[in-house]
Amino acid sequence: MAAGKLLLYAGLSLSLCALGMLAVAMCSDHWYETDARRYRERCRSFSSRRKDPGFIYIPNNSLPLRASRSNLPRWEEKLLLARNRRQLFAMSAADECSRQYNSTNMGLWRKCHRLDFDQEIEDLIRKGSIARCSYIKYHYSSATILKKNLSYNITKTIRQDEWHSLHLRRMTAGFMGMAVAIILFGWIIGVLGCCWDRGLMQYVAGLLFLMGGTFCIISLCTCVAGINFELSRYPRYLYGLPDDIGHGYGWSMFCAWGGLGLTLIAGFFCTLAPSVQPIPRSTCPKSRQENGTVC
Repeated sequence: MAAGKLLLYAGLSLSLCALGMLAVAMCSDHWYETDARRYRERCRSFSSRRKDPGFIYIPNNSLPLRASRSNLPRWEEKLLLARNRRQLFAMSAADECSRQYNSTNMGLWRKCHRLDFDQEIEDLIRKGSIARCSYIKYHYSSATILKKNLSYNITKTIRQDEWHSLHLRRMTAGFMGMAVAIILFGWIIGVLGCCWDRGLMQYVAGLLFLMGGTFCIISLCTCVAGINFELSRYPRYLYGLPDDIGHGYGWSMFCAWGGLGLTLIAGFFCTLAPSVQPIPRSTCPKSRQENGTVC
């Protein structure tokens, strides 16, 4: 009896902690973070290079080849074609620095500039020229700003990728919200089952915790897939990140994974608690038949 109660109380306590961790993760803006300080330093050094008329800057990838194509073996021709195909949409240092990359942190609802990572951005925020955070859109908008020199196929691919990215964001937020609602409902059922000493309600609460954990797994996996999809979108020079920009998951993501682990443990404890508790026996003796008479 004591073991069953202990498992039940532990499961309800863990589920309450998991509910708090998931709620904090949903309300925070540190699921994914980028650090563009090295990138900005490189661009500052690139913009401060020599610009006098007697100095000509030629990048290495623009130098002519030493041998003509007619003298190259077949495998070298294939390698050259592959290289030219990769560099078709590649960006030079000047093109990379022409884009604005900022140090940001992103959550389910907002994308914000990181605090004290860039003094220029901080000055603009203090002046009111830009906002620190912008809300993430969960509806499709055809007013996406695209370059006018893009071909029709590339523009069509970008539109299709926008739809796909939008569905991934919706799945992430939707399944996380359903997971929190199911865990909260399971906790209420578990508390009522504990007060009324109903083993079936305790078992149902455990199943609800496991169901909420399953929805949480779907949400987190979809979030990871959405981030990887955004980084691998085509064309790369529009959606990829330079190598010197650090990026990774923030503490909100780890908080959500911790809440998932506690939810699964709570579901295991609550489903196991009714089977550990002994079956209550009736005080009235059962009637049995002996020698044709009922005693």
